[in-house]
Amino acid sequence: MKAMVLHKIGKPLVLQELDNPEPQEGEVRLKIEACAVCRTDLHVVDGDLKNPKIPLIPGHEIVGRVDGIGPGVAGFKIDQRVGVPWLARTCGQCPYCSSGRENLCDQPLFTGYTRDGGFSTHIVADSSYVFDLQAYADPIAAAPLMCAGLIGWRSLVAAGPAQSVGIYGFGAAAHIIAQVCKWQGRDVYAFTRPKDHSAQKFAKKLGAIWTGGSNEQPPTLLDAAIIFAPVGALIPTALKNIKKGGRVVCGGIHMTDIPRFPYRLLWEERQIVSVANLTRQDATDFLKLAPQVKLKTKTAQYPLNAANKALSDLRQGRFEGAAVLIP
Repeated sequence: MKAMVLHKIGKPLVLQELDNPEPQEGEVRLKIEACAVCRTDLHVVDGDLKNPKIPLIPGHEIVGRVDGIGPGVAGFKIDQRVGVPWLARTCGQCPYCSSGRENLCDQPLFTGYTRDGGFSTHIVADSSYVFDLQAYADPIAAAPLMCAGLIGWRSLVAAGPAQSVGIYGFGAAAHIIAQVCKWQGRDVYAFTRPKDHSAQKFAKKLGAIWTGGSNEQPPTLLDAAIIFAPVGALIPTALKNIKKGGRVVCGGIHMTDIPRFPYRLLWEERQIVSVANLTRQDATDFLKLAPQVKLKTKTAQYPLNAANKALSDLRQGRFEGAAVLIP
């Protein structure tokens, strides 16, 4: 198989020819059709997330066809289209797993971080953490759903029954969850990089009723805000823009330091919460919902050997929606 491999933090990925992995007990092997590129991949290759598996094949928004089935696997068939997300395995025994919070497992594995991921032509995955995508005809369009969609969904659920929702950072996750908000009858206020008129125009096309820079105030106070941009300074900014009892949800896995801010911004029962990873129930719920919403993902497509360019373009915000690698 071919794979783009990270050998040293901060260095470009290297295209390599490797032996095809063999599925072990409880595993399936996929021939990958598409793998979206997530900001978390940037945090891994740039060293913001510590102690990745090295060497590592990044990538965790994977869609492919089953082409190998290991011993003890039931419910899958050869050529079935499936998806592989960030959460690769949990222990099933710690207090978090035992209480329905496997996203906080004490001994997890993560695809493209502590286990090889999808910047490749093939991957093996624990069959218990693989999701059926036979209802999805386009693997390229489906790939961003496996993290941007899932984390966006978990973030929206964490925001509660908010009618007006501010979204900071209008990238892959935001462009998906904005469509869900519109379908649910919520009002979306999109905050982009200052003067990023292209992103603001894109947000309006997806149903945002107001757009502006992250340094601007919306015309009214909001019920909740979701922050996808990895910028800690946006937390006090978002607090200023939500109502009493409102909630600010931090949807990223990494964020710069939160600056000092006065208690009055948090007072009146405003809340700051973070979203960590995902559960398999999140995936089940969202993947059932997505076809009803008729989600349309906008993708910038790259060949596998252009993974470094895709990462660079993501870092610089050179495209709308999500980047997708196609082996």
